Amino acid sequence: MKKVIIIGATSGIGRALALKMSDAGYTVGITGKRQTLLNEIEALKPNKIFASCFDVNDEPNLLDNLGSLIARLDGFDMLIYSAGYGEINENLDNQIEQDTLKTNVVSFTNVITWSFEYFKQQGHGYIAAITSVAGLRGNEKAPAYSASKAYQINYLEGLSKKSKQQKLGIHILDIRPGFMDTAMAKGDNLFWVTPLKKAANQIIAGIERSAEVLYVSKRWRIFAWISKILPRYLFTKL
Repeated sequence: MKKVIIIGATSGIGRALALKMSDAGYTVGITGKRQTLLNEIEALKPNKIFASCFDVNDEPNLLDNLGSLIARLDGFDMLIYSAGYGEINENLDNQIEQDTLKTNVVSFTNVITWSFEYFKQQGHGYIAAITSVAGLRGNEKAPAYSASKAYQINYLEGLSKKSKQQKLGIHILDIRPGFMDTAMAKGDNLFWVTPLKKAANQIIAGIERSAEVLYVSKRWRIFAWISKILPRYLFTKL
């Protein structure tokens, strides 16, 4: 399990994971839309990181682009979906909602289902995705973002159940970050903000112990527990 493709690795968690995993002995394929940033990351770890510039939302060419990167790696064992889109949308701009759903639902599903089938034919594989604690409840400031993350959480759970019942040998990991020290962390009064290096270390440790659900940082499990038990009529008043 040492060949990994990280979808969305030009910045944030994806970039941090690419660098840390290459140091840990993984051969890493990375994707993103910004060629300059991909080149910079690739140059930091020659012969360990292999970059491919494409937009995960380019549906007609997506599978060909993935196939070309896999060929460069001579196969792969692990997929990490780190691409994501989210904006504060208090005015409910429909374009923002649609852009969010395109990346976090449609493209997510395209990549994950294709990888699942690839690993099914291979007889083993590992799928991890960066979801969010935001997917545990609705959010009035970014409705589509929280809803799209709820979709990802439930989709991964369904695939995990399918793999276990059918004994497919595909492990599924749902990575649920809270606030990260990235450009995606928007808004005032943010708390429990996790540095990227710490997040990457916790994620790699979770991967290597075959965790199924991972909160980053670990304290966000407390938030998750409260979210699950809080009645809706109280939650809507917060």
